[in-house]
Amino acid sequence: MSTPYPSPFKTVFLQAAESSGSEGGGYSQLLIFALMIGVLYFFMIRPQQRRRKEQKQFISGIKAGDYAVTAGGIHGKISSVEDQIVVLEVDEGTRIKVDKDSISREASLTHQAAPTSSGDNKN
Repeated sequence: MSTPYPSPFKTVFLQAAESSGSEGGGYSQLLIFALMIGVLYFFMIRPQQRRRKEQKQFISGIKAGDYAVTAGGIHGKISSVEDQIVVLEVDEGTRIKVDKDSISREASLTHQAAPTSSGDNKN
């Protein structure tokens, strides 16, 4: 069964064959490919490496008394830090042990002195 229109693959191959005869076509394609790799590196890979380095510095600098959030979303105050284990106090008297690498960020800003209610609700 023959169609009156050429297949998309034939069209692409014919266009590639026509453009390969022109002078400098290979160099311009190589230049475009190199530019794409450069953009990929500077906009994706390099920032990710910087974030990984900052996270590693944060993990090595955590100490007892800091507030932290785990990767699972558990908020707590760091009670103690051992080699690879951090003990989080999530409530008064409730402590959990988590892996040091599971601490995702510091939460000290969200745990600053919150206003307390005195029980007098005057509406």
